[in-house]
Amino acid sequence: MTQTQTVADEAPGAPVIKPGYDPALTNIDLAPLTKQSWSSYNIFAFWMSDVHSVGGYVTAGSLFALGIASWQVLIALIAGIIIVQFFANLVAKPSQLAGVPFPVVNRHIFGVTGANVPAIIRGAIAIAWYGVQTYLASTALDIVFLKFWPSMASLETHKFAGLSALGYISYAILWVVQGAVFWRGMGAIRRFIDWAGPAVYVVMIVLCAYLVTKAGWSHLSLNLSSGPGLDPLHTFYVTLNSTALVVAYFAGPMLNFGDFARYGKSFKAVKRGNLFGLPVNYLFFSILTVLTASATIPVYGKLITDPIQTVQQIGTGFAIVLGGLTFVIATVGINIVANFISPAFDFSNVKPQKISWRMGGMIAAVGSVLLTPWNWYDNAHAIDYTLGLLGALIGPLFGVLICGYYLVSKQRIWVDDLYTRSPTGRYWFKGGYNPNAIWAVLIGGIPAVLAVLIPTAWSSLGIGWISDYSWFIGCGLGFAALWWLERTRPVITDLDREVEICRDGKSPQADLGGGYTVPAGVGVDLLSDGASGGVSGGVSGGETSGVTTTP
Repeated sequence: MTQTQTVADEAPGAPVIKPGYDPALTNIDLAPLTKQSWSSYNIFAFWMSDVHSVGGYVTAGSLFALGIASWQVLIALIAGIIIVQFFANLVAKPSQLAGVPFPVVNRHIFGVTGANVPAIIRGAIAIAWYGVQTYLASTALDIVFLKFWPSMASLETHKFAGLSALGYISYAILWVVQGAVFWRGMGAIRRFIDWAGPAVYVVMIVLCAYLVTKAGWSHLSLNLSSGPGLDPLHTFYVTLNSTALVVAYFAGPMLNFGDFARYGKSFKAVKRGNLFGLPVNYLFFSILTVLTASATIPVYGKLITDPIQTVQQIGTGFAIVLGGLTFVIATVGINIVANFISPAFDFSNVKPQKISWRMGGMIAAVGSVLLTPWNWYDNAHAIDYTLGLLGALIGPLFGVLICGYYLVSKQRIWVDDLYTRSPTGRYWFKGGYNPNAIWAVLIGGIPAVLAVLIPTAWSSLGIGWISDYSWFIGCGLGFAALWWLERTRPVITDLDREVEICRDGKSPQADLGGGYTVPAGVGVDLLSDGASGGVSGGVSGGETSGVTTTP
């Protein structure tokens, strides 16, 4: 007998909640998908939205101030993004194979309760970045307002908590717009990022062509450094440090990339999307960045690495509207995919029956305002410092996840065991926690954080560069610590029992994708809303969902 509940056409997947799943670990947003339909283009568009932001442009542009030539900056950018691609493929596989988001896939390493540790850390970082990206986009909106309504300049006279009235208005507008897109669910988000990235490219190409034409090819310089030339060895070190900063910039979305890879129709489709979305896309983006920044010197007499300031220099109303709104769209895109969806899943994972996917995202949105990002981000060294601290916190989580899945668990995940708190469950470990994973995070995290927080001490020892490698330090130590702990006192065991029902990443079938079908007789419980406690929201935030069982 076939039982079918209608699935909305735009729904990204059909999750299944089996009768044995513990409500304390399950809601309709966290359940494994039975329908995985995202194509390579959807993944490609995700990375376009992640790359094409004011923050990404400014970060790339900030490398010019390190004293290396433009072609060396380009090498650093490409080398960094190839590393990001490699790691993104690693983190994508378990989530795509199991059809579960980042916090859930961590349960097979940290334990079904212990997985809240990486979820809360990642969610907290997303809140900080959400505020930063919204603030950066609001500055572009400020320019548009002042261009067409000069009288609004009076709103910048007085500040409250470090931000002017005009700043609050722009911030609030973007806060509401982003929330509205997010509230419509993953289908709406997918459609938004599918066109946002290409749209930004069009404007970036036009901006670059305009400035290069105005400057003339003969006046472009590949050496944008304002300082003295560096010796070859120092140049090599600076280029290497720049590569590390690129990896740190993408550390957040790279860690929770499983939140998106779970929708991929196959692992091959995800890898193809990563190829075009990262090295190919970023190469083109980097060339545009270098050419545009180079052209600002002969055109405006100074190096401008902020695209908002570049558009402002052009001065015409059309350029300001087109450029300003484009960079607003670009930043909204990265904010939603990198800093809205992650805490939505992460915080929902903590209390699935009380915090829906939507509520988790809104917690991040409200928290971003309370952090007043304009106060701690708007200074000359904040970008590099923030990236280093971000990498320090995320690095060990990444190392533990990769080691746990590929080396310790042998790429095997028993999906149903991710949703049970039974002491006999495979991932109950010790009271719901894997102490080895917690220790590994501490072993990797503490040195990495110290590398960022006390740069003066390292400089006095002649190793001030160490803070640039905080992500690699945390990742490497976390990886090695979990591997050693699981060899000396194993907690993740029982990996050869019932192999026939696990999701095996080494199986030839692992790349086929397409989800799985629930056998007849298993039944589906969608946990109705009500006083008894149920699921709020819907599939990834409110869309009509359903599950099909077949005979």
